[in-house]
Amino acid sequence: MKVRVLGCSGAIAKECRTTSFLLDGDILVDAGTGVGDLTLDEMKCVKHVLLTHSHLDHVAALPLMIDSIASSLTEPVKIHALPGTITALKNHIFNNVIWPDFSRIPTPESPFISFHEIHVGQTLSLNGKYIEVLTAVHTVPACGYAVTAGKGCWIFTGDTERNPAFWRRINQMEVAALVIETAFSNREKALAKRSLHLSPSALAEELDCIDKSKKFPIFITHTKPAETELIMSEIQKFDQTQPFGPNVTHDIRWLRAGQEFEL
Repeated sequence: MKVRVLGCSGAIAKECRTTSFLLDGDILVDAGTGVGDLTLDEMKCVKHVLLTHSHLDHVAALPLMIDSIASSLTEPVKIHALPGTITALKNHIFNNVIWPDFSRIPTPESPFISFHEIHVGQTLSLNGKYIEVLTAVHTVPACGYAVTAGKGCWIFTGDTERNPAFWRRINQMEVAALVIETAFSNREKALAKRSLHLSPSALAEELDCIDKSKKFPIFITHTKPAETELIMSEIQKFDQTQPFGPNVTHDIRWLRAGQEFEL
């Protein structure tokens, strides 16, 4: 399975694109501004979009992408999301005010998109990949995903704060790579907690929940552009001082748009 990082920033700036991952060319996980780097031909290959939640940095490019490829669609692009996320998209984006209702255009019987409800704990089988919907703790209904094509799981937390249930499930899996958000620096840790995001100090406590026998790379995503360097320096200090318990270190890396991984 190939994972292509289209965007992994918590906001926009030059060379900073918001969250989106392309799996094997045909599945998008979130649809932030990074989708705009795809060619039209690449967009036409996307058959499924898995959304973690309804916030704009994770869905901003979805209506624009569908508009770009609508004339070439022979079947709807399938949008998989929690019920609350689908309700938000229908009420606030595909509402014929902000954007046309592509779930009923060009006709209700043959629309450009179709919505498909998912639930935490469910496993989807899509194009040779198994995708488990994971719990997340955020200000709106939210989830993460564990995706496998049979050789370990690529795991994405989505936007989340402290999440014990997530770690209990992760510790039962064969993990190939973990992508975890850390949106704010420690100087903004009060704001991080209020907005249900992680800061480096909270990240350290979360990573301490990983079974000590497990070793896999951990990629930091969703950093705010103005704080990215500070966030990474704070994480590096934590890692160097081993806050994760006795004799425990982690392979922590900064995720960048344009990176590709074979799992």
